[in-house]
Order: sequence, then structure tokens, then C-alpha cells
Amino acid sequence: MVATAAGYQGELVVEPSLYLATTDDAIAVLNRAPDTAGSVMIVGHNPGLEDLVAQLTGEHHGLSTAALVHISVPIASWSDLDSTIAASVLDTWQPRDRTG
Repeated sequence: MVATAAGYQGELVVEPSLYLATTDDAIAVLNRAPDTAGSVMIVGHNPGLEDLVAQLTGEHHGLSTAALVHISVPIASWSDLDSTIAASVLDTWQPRDRTG
């Protein structure tokens, strides 16, 4: 539904290991992303996603259902991503932020 709403028409990859994934699990999935993917969106569950954002950015963001956090990771290749990367939060969106 998110891809449709955003107008995304590229490939969607369903990765069962993201269900209740730990930070290390999510990073392992991201490490396998093709370097042609300039952006990757992970859809998953908590506490894993909150933990991933906190680990990568040093910031805690409470993520309610359907929340989004846009982060920037300073890497040249997805295989370079690890838990010590100093990422930055670019934006957040909570469903209650929706207008209209």
C-alpha cells in the first residue's frame, strides 16, 4: 500500500526475516541490497525498527504503527553498512501528522 501511495513501480522484495528482526537481522538484509538501489525502505515491526534507528543514528524515535523515519547512511555500498555507521535522521512521519 505504501509503494502504491508513493507511486513506486520498482521491485518489491518480501523478506520474512524482517518480521520481529533484531538490528543485526535488519542490517544483514540491507547488506544484500544491490548498490544500484540508492534508497531502500524497510517495513517491519518493533522493537526492531526503533532499535535499528537508535543504533544507526544515536537517536530514539518512538515508532507507532505506520510511522516512517527517513535516515541517511554515509556508505558507498550497502555491504558497508554495519552497526557502527553514524547515520542521520532526515525526517520522521507519524500517522497523526497526516492532514486532510
